[in-house]
Amino acid sequence: MMAVDGTYETVVKSPMGDQKATLTVKSDGDTWTGTQAGAMGSMDITDGKVDGDKLTWSVAITVPMPMTLTNEATVDGDTITGTVTAGAFGSFPLTGTRTA
Repeated sequence: MMAVDGTYETVVKSPMGDQKATLTVKSDGDTWTGTQAGAMGSMDITDGKVDGDKLTWSVAITVPMPMTLTNEATVDGDTITGTVTAGAFGSFPLTGTRTA
């Protein structure tokens, strides 16, 4: 098991308020797969990459409009911190804690 693997309860501070999601990470070498599940349902991770304790990934959303969110985060112990970029809407902070 890699240091980044696990389940994280995350919160993104967005203009629409706090967006809570459960992020699952299963790494395989320098890539990873998983899901991001929240109020908008469960979405598969795409383009998941691992570089040491850093994760990058994309997720396609349909609400409030179709777009791809690009994400980067660093895992430190059981804490994950990073940013979510929503195209022209800018970037928002992501924080979370590993639960399992």
